[in-house]
Amino acid sequence: MSALGPPHPPAAASCDLSVDLGRGLVLPNPVGLASGTAGYGFELRQLIDLERLGALFTKGTTLHARDGNPPPRVAEVRGGMLNSIGLHNPGVDHVAMVYGPEFARWRIPVVINVAGGNVDDYLRCLDRLDAADGVAGYELNISCPNIANGLDFGRDPAAAARLVAAARARTARHLMVKLSPNVTDIAAVARAVEEAGADSVSAVNTYVGMKIHRGIRAPVLPGRGTGGLSGPVLKPLALAAVAQVRAAVSIPVVGVGGIMDAGDALEFLIAGAVAVQVGTATFVNPAAALDVLDGLVALAERDGTAWGGSRRGGDRPAVPPAGIEPASTG
Repeated sequence: MSALGPPHPPAAASCDLSVDLGRGLVLPNPVGLASGTAGYGFELRQLIDLERLGALFTKGTTLHARDGNPPPRVAEVRGGMLNSIGLHNPGVDHVAMVYGPEFARWRIPVVINVAGGNVDDYLRCLDRLDAADGVAGYELNISCPNIANGLDFGRDPAAAARLVAAARARTARHLMVKLSPNVTDIAAVARAVEEAGADSVSAVNTYVGMKIHRGIRAPVLPGRGTGGLSGPVLKPLALAAVAQVRAAVSIPVVGVGGIMDAGDALEFLIAGAVAVQVGTATFVNPAAALDVLDGLVALAERDGTAWGGSRRGGDRPAVPPAGIEPASTG
């Protein structure tokens, strides 16, 4: 038994909660762990029943190992946190050769988040991962605000399309694209990657933010002083982005940003997402994603919500009756 107490008891579901994202990637339920908040799953797996969740989206993986940015890398802010990790990871070869065989033994689908500085970096990562077992698909990270040039692809629809088209020609596995909110028109980027061959999109990555240390009159985070803002403070912004993207594309949208409980997750599903990723909440409560899942199961059993059952990206959410709002923390 872990220090957190007995294993998290599963909630029984009589309805089908699976989500078909296309090209062979079917999530057993709509609740995943967001990239960068659960590493590669090994530590969290010691604390919770990881296999009950819909998917693990790994931390960003690059062609070569990265030590990341110098500390301090995180800063707490009101309603959330800033991070400037800098894609600290062991490199794609280690992930493919060492982690891949482990992932192959898990029931939970593992989607590798792939990042790079140029198109060739992404393609070489995909080549190595395509030869590995245990990989259910890829989440192309075109939206990292914490490395040099990390937002280049995500801000330019044409550049994003070129990257996705090249990746689509390179792999037969599912391609999800993680969209940046730090753009003028997120819908334009979403349409561009859909037309280039993306199977789904996740929305959204972190917003660029800064915290000032009043004592030293300087930013808390080093370098440029900025980091990625996440946590419940983001939820209204992320919901708006999901709704914009849902209206612009027909491929599945996976919602992420400030989800703390099942009510939050349901709001994303109502806004047009077919699945969600739980991120920063895991730092407060390692079992947060399981709590969200159990809450959604309870809502589905009680209300027969429109998202219960296998859904594809073209499905549109039902509009709830006037005056009825899901339970929420925000």
